[in-house]
Amino acid sequence: MKVLGVIPARYASSRFPGKPLIDLNGKTMIRRVYEGAGRSGMINELVVATDDQRIFDEVKSFGGKVRMTGEHHPSGTDRCAEVLTDYPDVDVVINIQGDEPLVDHRQIDQLLEAFRDPSVKIATLGIRDVHPDDLTNVNRIKIVVGHDHSALYFSRSCIPNHAHTKTDDPLRVYPYLRHIGLYAYRAEVLRELTKLEPTHLERTESLEQLRWLYYGYPIKVVETTIETPNIDVPTDVEKVLQFL
Repeated sequence: MKVLGVIPARYASSRFPGKPLIDLNGKTMIRRVYEGAGRSGMINELVVATDDQRIFDEVKSFGGKVRMTGEHHPSGTDRCAEVLTDYPDVDVVINIQGDEPLVDHRQIDQLLEAFRDPSVKIATLGIRDVHPDDLTNVNRIKIVVGHDHSALYFSRSCIPNHAHTKTDDPLRVYPYLRHIGLYAYRAEVLRELTKLEPTHLERTESLEQLRWLYYGYPIKVVETTIETPNIDVPTDVEKVLQFL
C-alpha cells in the first residue's frame, strides 16, 4: 500500500492570517507539522500543498517537499486531489491538518491501518473523550456511528439528542463520540469526491463530509485515545507552547 501524505496550508485565514508561518519555539508551525507527520511509518511521500509563495519558500528552506496549488480550491480535500495528479501510483491519500503542530504520528498510522480492509473507502478519527461543554460547542463536531463503525452522521449539534434521557448528565447514558479532523481516502475515491456537487445538507452544517455521506460514500470512524491541540486562533498559541 503506497501512501501519499498531503498537508494543505493556506496563508489567508479569517481568524488567523499567516498562521502556518508563526514561530513556535524556533520552528514555524508548518515545519513542525511536516516533521511530526514525517515520523509516520506508513507515509511514503509527504507534500505540503499551498497557494502562497511565502509558505512555499519556507518548506523549501527546511528541505521539505511542497507543491504550489490553485487558489480556487474550496477545501483541503480539493488541494489534496490536485497533488494526487503528480502521484498516479498512490493507493491512499491522507489529509493532514496544517494547524496541528503537535501532530502525533501514531494517530496517522492508526488511521491508515484501517485501509488494510479493502472495503474501506474513506476513514477518519473519533475520540470518546467528550466533556459536557463539547456537546453544545458548535466547533466540536459530534459523530454517530453504526454497528460497523461507519459514520451515520456528523453534526455541530448534540447527537444523539438527550432530551428524553431525563438526566442533567447525558454523558452517563450515552458514549458520545467527537470528531478529530484527520481524513484518509483511497486515491480513486478522492478523485471522485472532488466531482460531487455540494449539497444543502453540507451547507447547512458547514461540514463537507456530509456531501460524501449524502452521495453514498461510507466513512469508517477509527476510535483513538490520542488528541493534540491545534492552532485555530491566536489565543491557541500559548496552549501549544506549553506542550512544547
